[in-house]
Amino acid sequence: MTESKQRPNSIWKFLGRLGPTYALFVVIGLFSILDYQYGSQSFFSARNARVIANSAALVAVPALGMTMIIIAGGIDLSAGTALTLCGTALAVAFRDHTVPIGQDEATFWIVCALAAGLGVGVVCGLINGLIIAMAEIVPFIVTLGTMTIFLGVGQVLASESTVYPEPDHLPDWLRHLCYTGSNSEYYWFDFLHVPSSALIAIVLGLAVAALMHFSVFGRNVVAVGSNPATARLCGIRVGMTTVAVYAFSGMFVAVGALLYFANVKNGNPSDGTGKELEIIAAVVLGGGSLSGGRGSVLGTIIGALIIKSISSGCTMLSIPNTYTHIIIGIIIIIAVLIDGLRSGKPKWLFDRMR
Repeated sequence: MTESKQRPNSIWKFLGRLGPTYALFVVIGLFSILDYQYGSQSFFSARNARVIANSAALVAVPALGMTMIIIAGGIDLSAGTALTLCGTALAVAFRDHTVPIGQDEATFWIVCALAAGLGVGVVCGLINGLIIAMAEIVPFIVTLGTMTIFLGVGQVLASESTVYPEPDHLPDWLRHLCYTGSNSEYYWFDFLHVPSSALIAIVLGLAVAALMHFSVFGRNVVAVGSNPATARLCGIRVGMTTVAVYAFSGMFVAVGALLYFANVKNGNPSDGTGKELEIIAAVVLGGGSLSGGRGSVLGTIIGALIIKSISSGCTMLSIPNTYTHIIIGIIIIIAVLIDGLRSGKPKWLFDRMR
């Protein structure tokens, strides 16, 4: 009996750790075969790989902050609108408060614009964290409210329209940050045609992994997500940890907004609606537990790659976006079911039906 019980548990743990990686390989292999038979035969190409890597980076960077929040037992439904609020702030700053590249004061105003975008993201995270920690309100409710607040603030800032800064106000490095073409001079490394956005996501991922694994703060975040009451008894300041986690997340949202702005070259606060679902889905598909205490930086990045690989494959096969959303939704539900089954309760599904 003991061996028969341990065997299912080991299977769920295996799926939790390596399942996302194998799922990514399956998705890439499946769409490569389908595209070769019925599509344009360009899914498994270097150009499409760069496009997927860039698109995944736009999701993965804010999802790194969401990973910390979910490990801490929280959630942030405002991440999407906060991201486009930061992007709108950047667009307004580059439109109204910078000067054409080449003038002496251009560098100063560019730094100010970037600082403004970063500051907006951190402030959004602090607002969420302070309300959750001080009022002890469920994060779902708080961030549901701030989601609409950030959307409204963005619309006021943009005068309810899309903000288009002048191209000559943008530095070359920013305009080429999400470049996926074949011109090697627009990449950070001539010999390695990897989008700069993807390299930024990798560097930030390594930083978050180091923070979570080798710092006292990272261990405190895991403890708070696993059991807040026990963490408080151990001397961990749960409230301060929660505020710090949401502030860190706001910083990653701001960096994600910079990548988003570099990709589309404009700011539209309405584009943020629904982006939080992709961000949360990347964490869940990567093995993050919505009950807190567990998450993976590598898994989050792989989750973002899975989402964007599916989107790219469906586009190659001329599958409408509505069916793409259905496919991704089904995969997310399966990931949540696996999370429940690998939590040490193999009869989880059947217990819920009694």
